[in-house]
Amino acid sequence: MSNSNHQTPRRSGLILGLSVTSNGSHTSGWRYPGAPADSSLDIDFWQDLARRAEAAKIHFIFFADGAAVRQGGDDPEALRYIGKVDQFEPLTLISALSTATRNIGFIATASTTYNEPYTVARKYASIDYISKGRVGWNVVTSWSEAEAKNFNLDRSIEHGLRYRRASEFVDVVFKLWNSWEDDAFSRNQTSGQYLDPAKLHIPNHKGEFFSVKGPLNVARPIQGFPVIAQAGSSEPGQQLAARTANLVYTAQQNFENARVFYEGLKARLSAEGRGRDSLKILPGILPIIGRTREEAEERHQKLRSLIHPAVAYAMLEPKFGDMSAYPLDGPIPDLPETNGIKSIKAQLDAARAKGLTIRELYETSGAGGHRQIVGTAQEIADLIEEWFVGEACDGFNIMPPYFNEGLQDIFDLLIPELQRRGLFHGDYDGHTLRENIGLERPAHPAAQLAANAGAE
Repeated sequence: MSNSNHQTPRRSGLILGLSVTSNGSHTSGWRYPGAPADSSLDIDFWQDLARRAEAAKIHFIFFADGAAVRQGGDDPEALRYIGKVDQFEPLTLISALSTATRNIGFIATASTTYNEPYTVARKYASIDYISKGRVGWNVVTSWSEAEAKNFNLDRSIEHGLRYRRASEFVDVVFKLWNSWEDDAFSRNQTSGQYLDPAKLHIPNHKGEFFSVKGPLNVARPIQGFPVIAQAGSSEPGQQLAARTANLVYTAQQNFENARVFYEGLKARLSAEGRGRDSLKILPGILPIIGRTREEAEERHQKLRSLIHPAVAYAMLEPKFGDMSAYPLDGPIPDLPETNGIKSIKAQLDAARAKGLTIRELYETSGAGGHRQIVGTAQEIADLIEEWFVGEACDGFNIMPPYFNEGLQDIFDLLIPELQRRGLFHGDYDGHTLRENIGLERPAHPAAQLAANAGAE
């Protein structure tokens, strides 16, 4: 297998996150035999999950989020059967989980469209201290109409405008985190000096969307900046990621497309003055694991059969548009483009190219557009190894299809196989999330200027 950036293929350093949603990542996961149907708001369940993920040496747990009931909200009949309606607000949840763990990281989603920079900067800085440096911010622009209607809007903001706002939003958050130099707070009880005002840098930001004076009323985060994650695959999304992100979560269906995306995004970094290793790219993967191929296939078919037909149209509508006027077993219709995620159009085009029916689309969309793989732990490890060694990714965000068996199979079967191959670590390398996934702590601009002056 070719590898253009290393003389020998890399054989270790695989990064693994665990991407979890209420009741499992598969649409019908909550109905799987033996799965807990009431896990979504059970804090004891989530703390136990975090401890088990930490015991398996998973790098971080990733919480996607949306500030709305995005599936079936206007359809009471569909809503009756949807198992993803109630869930914790992720920042609140990771605050609780961080106190129940010591090493594993937590990445929580916050929207740049329905928040203010000061609030986001303050919350994530606070949780970075609560977790002792183990938090990350997943930056999203919020695409769904359901969310827009919860924030005084009739429809979602146009895609390009959302990303312009997001770019400035992130810049303001960075300025707020840099309000104080790392050693600004002396807290000297003898002299009575609590802080050094010379180490205060008030942002005084005035831009197209935001006017924020500052400073932040939290000291500079333990990690300098919490880890910045992003999932945008559009041109504006990739521009924002190349400039600001440390980790990109992406939906890729095959090695060739993943490799093109990986190389394309990595190639953008040099223009931003960044090295290739400063950005980690992690596709999502939903593994349905069996001890034999036959057992894995049986579990897959069971999950597909448990998607209630009433949920089908409601599940597809937020992403693809209203298909309720078309027969389930008919072809996928042409629908007007929305202000949604651009990668969704590619997913729909691929489904049409395969000749899928609407029923087949919703059955395969149970993985949320990410790569779904059915097989033994060895077979799934083969795919992970191929993509990682072939530089189509830096790791994966693993999506457990259902709790608890589907999750425990990842811990008991897949992780040991990856460790046996030497791809995945046997213990955490550091104390912070940045340290554990191989990212440098960003220096404060003032400290960097002083260092540069000293070197002259």
